[in-house]
Amino acid sequence: MLLVPVISDAAGDSTEVPSHEAKQAVIRAARGCLHTIGRDKVTMDDVCTSAGISRATLYRVFPGGRDVLFDAVRRDSIEEFFADIRAGLEGADSLEDFLVRVIVAASCALREDTELAALLATQPGVALGDLTLDGLDRIISVATGFITPFTDRFIPASEAAEIIDVVVRLTISHYLSPSQIFDLTDRASVARLVQTFLLPAFRTAGQPA
Repeated sequence: MLLVPVISDAAGDSTEVPSHEAKQAVIRAARGCLHTIGRDKVTMDDVCTSAGISRATLYRVFPGGRDVLFDAVRRDSIEEFFADIRAGLEGADSLEDFLVRVIVAASCALREDTELAALLATQPGVALGDLTLDGLDRIISVATGFITPFTDRFIPASEAAEIIDVVVRLTISHYLSPSQIFDLTDRASVARLVQTFLLPAFRTAGQPA
């Protein structure tokens, strides 16, 4: 199904900065192509066809081409992931409660992500790269920006960034290789992990008891 062109191909000034809506429309088209065609096979022409625009228009929206567009697609997917778990983070009454909520919500969302599971099954190298070496810094960056506002009541932003870094790495690691000791989708199990290991570690590093 074609989308309404995000920018008219006849638009005059090629130096005009594309709108956020234009970029999001191309990203949505690219995500659809990646899902139906596969990352190794999708071309910029496929994205143009899906978005209903010309190559010239696509490169005006994403001057860096394929790499820049796909990087934007990955970031968009991560932002959508954290937006989807937002409801599970609201209402925490302590740092401990918040950490438990974050880990459980993220772990459940990862387990229920059928697209990610399919990518791991069909293109494991790509999926692992997105979750670890190639994409981990991006995930931590988005997570920090998204989660830090929720922790303002409990700890300073600089300390929140450290905790979020650890929590993201822990959650992804557990998803890829589940523990036989802790179930990160179970609130009681995660509460024990947080109480026994995470909070004591951060307090040792300078957190108040």
